[in-house]
Amino acid sequence: MNYRHHFHAGNFADVMKHALLVRLVRALQKKEKGFLYLDTHAGRGGYDLDAAATGDSQARRPEWPEGIGRVQARTDVPADLAEYVGLVREHDRRQGNIAAGLRFYPGSPLLLRELARPQDRLVLCEKHPEEHDALERIMSLALRASVQLADGYQALRAFLPPTERRALILIDPPFESPTEFADLVRALRGAWERFPTGVFAVWYPLTERARVDEFLLAVRDAKSPPALTAELTVAGERSAIKMRGCGLLVLNPPWQFDVEARSILAWLAPVLAQEPGGTGRVDWLVPAA
Repeated sequence: MNYRHHFHAGNFADVMKHALLVRLVRALQKKEKGFLYLDTHAGRGGYDLDAAATGDSQARRPEWPEGIGRVQARTDVPADLAEYVGLVREHDRRQGNIAAGLRFYPGSPLLLRELARPQDRLVLCEKHPEEHDALERIMSLALRASVQLADGYQALRAFLPPTERRALILIDPPFESPTEFADLVRALRGAWERFPTGVFAVWYPLTERARVDEFLLAVRDAKSPPALTAELTVAGERSAIKMRGCGLLVLNPPWQFDVEARSILAWLAPVLAQEPGGTGRVDWLVPAA
């Protein structure tokens, strides 16, 4: 899965991840006290969807029309999704797009730039120099935001526990390495041992069910804090689609986040389905006490 994310920006996986991320942020903001938002694999922050049709050497079929393209065209977007869709549209307008269709899509750093309050602090990490430089430019005017040229897993050690004693940590690796799931378990376990009350959101692809189940069992067996999984598939298990779905593992999910996530995925599943068998589900991996 080695790729530059702009080829995939705005696809079904981005929609699912960012819609749930917005709800996690709003849940933490129900308390007045600020929190740290740590993004371990932040990317370049924002994406030109026109570039999604251009590969390294040849034209390619963009993925966003079957993701955010479908969602933003609907007139029945539920309340739990409305703020996310509104943020996407507002970013597109601010970037100067006056056409009817979308042109610009915000990554998680830009979504958080819009959502953050003065008392909230952002630390955005990206280890690839070109992507880091683009992210630094796009975040240059953001208050209380720091862009780090750093490995995301090392950042978990460097920035946790935070001075605020509250944090939302997004771990969204590219899954370029065959050992990514094992690396995730090690990094995640070390992070929750240093900061057991943090809210951790870990994105993962659904390509091989067995590898995902092994990863989740390893997290559970390591005696993680309360944890749930939210998964969206756009096709059934026998589909030839390479990535037929994705998931978000959330440790220490805020109160009633499971209810919100079920509602969001129930609406997204039929809207984003590419073949029969697409589903949305939320399950507790480690139930809350």
